[in-house]
Amino acid sequence: MRKPELLSPAGTLRNMKYAFAYGADAVYAGQPRYSLRVRNNDFTHANLEEGINIAHQMGKKFFVASNILPHNSKLTTYMRDLDPVIEMGPDAMIMSDPGLIMMVKDKYPDLPIHLSVQANTMNWATVQFWERAGIERVILSRELSLDEVEEIRQRCPDMELEVFVHGSLCIAYSGRCLLSGYINHRDPNQGTCTNACRWKYDTHEAKETDNGDVAPVQDFDPTAQEPALGQGKPSDKIFLLQEQTRPGDYMPAFEDEHGTYIMNSKDLRAIQHVHRLAAMGVDSLKIEGRTKSHYYVARTAQAYRQTIDDAVAGRPFDRGLMDVLENLANRGYTEGFYRRHVHDEYQNYETGNSVGVHQQFVGEVVEQDSASGKLTIDVKNRFEVGDTLELMTPAGNRRFKLSELYNKKGARIEAAPGSGHRVTLPLDFDTDMQFALLMRDLPNSPRKVA
Repeated sequence: MRKPELLSPAGTLRNMKYAFAYGADAVYAGQPRYSLRVRNNDFTHANLEEGINIAHQMGKKFFVASNILPHNSKLTTYMRDLDPVIEMGPDAMIMSDPGLIMMVKDKYPDLPIHLSVQANTMNWATVQFWERAGIERVILSRELSLDEVEEIRQRCPDMELEVFVHGSLCIAYSGRCLLSGYINHRDPNQGTCTNACRWKYDTHEAKETDNGDVAPVQDFDPTAQEPALGQGKPSDKIFLLQEQTRPGDYMPAFEDEHGTYIMNSKDLRAIQHVHRLAAMGVDSLKIEGRTKSHYYVARTAQAYRQTIDDAVAGRPFDRGLMDVLENLANRGYTEGFYRRHVHDEYQNYETGNSVGVHQQFVGEVVEQDSASGKLTIDVKNRFEVGDTLELMTPAGNRRFKLSELYNKKGARIEAAPGSGHRVTLPLDFDTDMQFALLMRDLPNSPRKVA
C-alpha cells in the first residue's frame, strides 16, 4: 500500500512548524491577495519565502493556494504578483479558475498545478479533462462518497487525487444550497430544489432550556410586532424561523455581536475512513483549517499521522482517536458525504459555537530547566493543582495529575489564572519539550488519572 501524504493547513509560519513537528508531510498556505482566506492570511511575500525554505530544508512540501475566481480587474495584476512567488520555488500552486490556469500554464509550463476543491470536481470524466489539460493533482469535491472516490481512482490511475478528511464544511457555494434539504428533504444539489429560500417565514423569539435545547418562548404574543431578526444592532438572542405552511416546524437562527447565523454545518471528521482511502490509493489526505490555532494543527496532524501509519502497517484503526478529536473545539462532527445519510447528519441545527468536549488546551511549554526539570508554561486557559493534565509532544503524549504549581517568582500557587500568565510546574519524566502543548481534562472527562 502506498502511503498517502498528510497535508495540513498553514495559516501562519508558527502553524506550519507545528504541523511538520507533529507529522505532516506537506502544508498549504495562501498567496497574498489571491487565496480564499485573504482576511485571515498571515503570509506576506517575505515570510512565504521563509516558509517554503524551511519546508524544503526539512524534506517537506509547501503548496501555495491561489484559488480565487477573479473578476477582470485582478487578471491585470495576477501574473505580475505571481512571478515573485514562483521564484520562491513552491512545490505546487492550488488553483481553481480555468482562465488563470491557462495563463499560468502558458508562462510556466512545468509548474505543478493542483486543482482546487472550488472547481467542484464530482466525477471521473472531469478528472480526465483536467488530466489532459496538464493538471498534476485534483482535489475532489467534498460531496463525493467513498465509492465514488474509489471509482475515480480506478478510472484515473495516473492522476494524483486529494480529498478532505477533517475540518469545516461549507453550506453553500453559488447554487449549492442545503436549505431545501433541511426544510422538506429535497436535495438541491440533485436537481430537486423547492426554492425554500423564497418562501415566507415567521420569526419567533426563543430561549435555551435547562437541558440545552432551543424552544420558543411560551408566552409569545401573536399580536405583538414580529422580532427583528438581522435588523438594527445585533444582540445575544435566539430566534426560530417557521415556514408559514409548517406550524411547529422550527429552524433556529442565532444572533450575537458578530451577526446572524441561519445554518451551521457540522465539521468533517473522516479519520475512521483513512484506512479505506489509503487502500484505494488516494494520494493526499487534507485537513482544513488555515484560520485555526497551532494547537488545532498539531492535534489533527498527530491523530491523522498515527492513523495513516497504522493503515499502511496493517494495524487496525484506533477508535480512541475519535475521542481525541472530540476534544478539539468543534460544531459537532459528521463524516460528510463519504457515506449516505439523512440530511440532518450534515448540519448542526442547534448552535454555531465551537465546543470542546472532554479536554481544554491550557498552555504551551516555552522552556524546561535542565537542572530541576521544571517546565515554564505560557498559560492559555486556567488550570489548577489537582487537575489531570496531558502533555502532548511530537514524541508522544503523557498524562499526569498536577501536584505542584509555581508563579514566575517561584512562589507556590494553587492555580494558573489564565491567558497572559507564565507558571512553572515540576515534571518527573524526560521528554523533548520542543513544540510541547498542555491540556487539562474537564470535569466531565472519563479519563481521570488517580
